[in-house]
Amino acid sequence: MPLRIAIDASRANRAQPTGTEQYARRLIQALIKLNESRREPFRFALYFRDAPGTDLFAKSAYVEEIVIPFPRLWTHLRFAAALWRTRPDITFVPAHTLPFLFPGTGLVTVHDLGYRHFPAAHSRVQRVYLDRSTGFSQRRAALVLADSETTAKDLSRIYGTRADKIRVVYPAVDGAKFASSNQAIEAARARYQLPSRYFVFIGTLQPRKNIERLVQAFHLWQREHDDRDTALVLAGAEGWLFDETWLHGASNIRVTGYIDEARKGGLLAGAIALVFPSLYEGFGFPAVEAMHCGTPVIASDTSSLPELVGDAGLLVDPLNVSAIAGAMSRCSDDAALRQALIERGFQRARRFTWDAAAAKVMEAFDELGARTGRDRASI
Repeated sequence: MPLRIAIDASRANRAQPTGTEQYARRLIQALIKLNESRREPFRFALYFRDAPGTDLFAKSAYVEEIVIPFPRLWTHLRFAAALWRTRPDITFVPAHTLPFLFPGTGLVTVHDLGYRHFPAAHSRVQRVYLDRSTGFSQRRAALVLADSETTAKDLSRIYGTRADKIRVVYPAVDGAKFASSNQAIEAARARYQLPSRYFVFIGTLQPRKNIERLVQAFHLWQREHDDRDTALVLAGAEGWLFDETWLHGASNIRVTGYIDEARKGGLLAGAIALVFPSLYEGFGFPAVEAMHCGTPVIASDTSSLPELVGDAGLLVDPLNVSAIAGAMSRCSDDAALRQALIERGFQRARRFTWDAAAAKVMEAFDELGARTGRDRASI
């Protein structure tokens, strides 16, 4: 009998997906593709709260799409009820939270524990929910997928998750979508009314992203170069606790709002560098996206970013404004260094593919399937 796997696909269906939603969408797409080539394919049941678009996932004889609308507490009430009714062999939630009550074996992805590192960046209700639901999920799951070694270590340190229970599965970026042409670069400049030279940050504008120090560093760079023509582009929606005063001091700051995937490549490819001095990242998608675009990366020397960037970017202390500004100067002034970073970035970005991520998740399914078989044999 093929293994029956229920997957919470509700996050994959968001109109404006952020990192977690992109992860769910792209991973499920890769799992469906890889499943077709298996000798004995799994049976996937994809559960949605809202009806998915017809082109969201490829059609497959091994995939069933199930829409179960529900206004609130969808995971813990409606999804859980469906699991009790169908009793799959494995339930996989690619975004933090398993239902509080469900039958059988659980597999969950924990993306990061930023709420423990920066509690002030979340409301009290959000903090308590994330803490309790993540703590429960890592206990209830038979295996836990972590986006990085940083997240894996956080799980062990904060929740006592056993190391042998954690599998590090790096997310990825679809490199083909970021192979930008000159036309895409010019289209991005025209849409956002940008000058020919600019630095770019991509991400939600919230305290954890260190926007205030980034703007201060850009102001320092402007003074040192006597340059008011080059811009700093902050590409992302305003998040929880966004503060307008973060943008004070420097001139030529451009705030674009949310950037969809179709325009991100052109915006990145036209930049002098991606400046990403985030205080904490479970996995920094913009850094990998920039490397795919041939854009030098300036990133924090903390959390998961050194794992991702390695020697393909400039790593800086995110609390040191002068260090951030200095790295910006190196990227803008040293053509040889910039070219070396671009070449190393292309090489490093090839490590992060959705096919590789899906293969790792398939290994987890097989491992859990073997356990399920042993359990059944012992009954």
